[in-house]
This record gives sequence, structure tokens and C-alpha cells, in this order.
Amino acid sequence: MASSILDLIQERVILLDGGMGTELIRHGFPQGACPESWNVEKPEVVKSIHQSYFEAGSDAVLTNSFGGSKIKLASHGLEEKCYELNLAAAKIANEVKPEGKFVAGSMGPTGKFLKPQGEFTEEEFEEAYAEQAKGLTDGKADFLLIETQYDLKEALCALRGVKKTSALPVFVTMTFNHHPRGFFTIMGNSVSDCVEELEKNEVPVIGSNCTLNSEEMKDLIKIMRESTSLPLIAQANAGKPSLSTEGEVSYSQSMEDYVRFIPQIISNGANLVGGCCGTNPDYIRRMSQIIKEGQELVQKT
Repeated sequence: MASSILDLIQERVILLDGGMGTELIRHGFPQGACPESWNVEKPEVVKSIHQSYFEAGSDAVLTNSFGGSKIKLASHGLEEKCYELNLAAAKIANEVKPEGKFVAGSMGPTGKFLKPQGEFTEEEFEEAYAEQAKGLTDGKADFLLIETQYDLKEALCALRGVKKTSALPVFVTMTFNHHPRGFFTIMGNSVSDCVEELEKNEVPVIGSNCTLNSEEMKDLIKIMRESTSLPLIAQANAGKPSLSTEGEVSYSQSMEDYVRFIPQIISNGANLVGGCCGTNPDYIRRMSQIIKEGQELVQKT
């Protein structure tokens, strides 16, 4: 049995989990509240979501800490609880982690911008990520995932911040938009720029999540694979979100359409696959079957 996620990546395709926000809403999470607050207010709900993903076949689940930096938490007046909420997030996931599985400490973007576009300095971003990483590390996350990064500069701040307080492996996923001339972050970072900088900073695993649907993700992963030999993560959205008149969020890509691109995402070079917004344990269960079938096919040949 692989002792670390990095060892397991060398052996086979890894299955991550799907959307956390989608599942929290299904469990009655109120719009506009702070998802991380449920790590202390309703830990049993968060725990049951992690458990449902492990049962669906996830090799690793992401903690409920996507917005857990003190900068992001400040919008809810919870910046002083940054360490506590992240510590709880990792502990909750570990309570239901089966043997041989892993917990990833999720670290999403601050939602703010660096100077001159925004008001924050690089040092302030680093400090925010450092405190979050400490909570997740002390809560016994197995690795950290700096995810959904739309600004390469912020991703690098996050990396520097994490390294101040944690010795855990740190993976990074950027989020790209699809333009006629290729894939770029909203800050204009190209795929090659992101790959080059993250490699230079010795990130062991890189990739992309969010924004793109699974069909677009297969094309992005092909481009990323041409630029690097590092293990790649792919976590696509279930298409674009839309809001009904009743306030219900739905996504444009059906589960059938979503999963039909998973084999190609893997054959194009993804080593770790999972879902992002709009996906749930049913998607992960189907993806688990697809991965198993693919492995059986390889073994037969």
C-alpha cells in the first residue's frame, strides 16, 4: 500500500472528490454564509460529505477550507478564526478517512488582487496562506492543494507562504478560461507561463480545476502535457452555472456528457482526476468505474 500520495501517483490514476459547495447547499447551507464555519457549527454534515466521496471511490478528498484564508474569512468577520477553522477542516476529513486514502488541505484564492490592481501586498498574501497552511498541517492533512488560482503571482505567494509553516507536499491548480487563441487565466497568464514558473518552484504536481467543462478540460490537459512531464490534475466543472427563478443553481453539462470525456482527459495526460462545481458523489462513482475499467483494459493488454 502506497505510504504517500506521491507514491500512489506513480502507480495509477488517482481519483479526487467532487464539489463541496454543491453538497453543502444540498444539506441546507444558506446562501451567502461562510462554508468554513460549518467545520465547527455542523461538523457532522461536513464529515458525511467526505464520507460519501470516499464511499463513491475517491482516493483523496479536499477539506472544507477553500475560502479559509484570513483574507477571505474577513468578509464574514471570521479572520481571527482562521487557524481554528482550518484545523477543524482537516480533522473532520481525517475522522472518516479509510486506510490507504488521503486528505488534501484545500487552499483557494483570497478573492482579492495584488497591487497595483488591488490593495494587497505579496507579503500580506503570504502571511494569509501561511496561517491557513499551519491549521491544515496541524489537523494532519496529507498534502496541500493550492487551487483555483487565477493569478500566477498569487499562486507563487501562496507557495512561499505555505513553505513558511508546512513541510507537506504542495500541489497547485490554476483556473483557465478558453479563448480563441488558447487558454489563459483572468490575469492573462498562459499555460506555458504557469507550467514554467510552477516547475521552477519545484511544485511536484500541477494542473487545472474549475471554469472549464470536461470537454474543454481534455483539450487543456493535452496542452499542459505537451509542456511538462509532471503529474497533472484535472477537475472540471459540470459546465456553466445558472440560477433559476427559485434561486436553485444548476449546471449546463449533464452527468452522462461530463463523464464521457473522462477517458480522454486521462489519455491526454491527467494523473489525478476529480470534479469541481456542480459535480457530486454520483459523478465520482461513475468516474471510479471508468478508471477501474481503464486499468483492467491495460492489464489485459
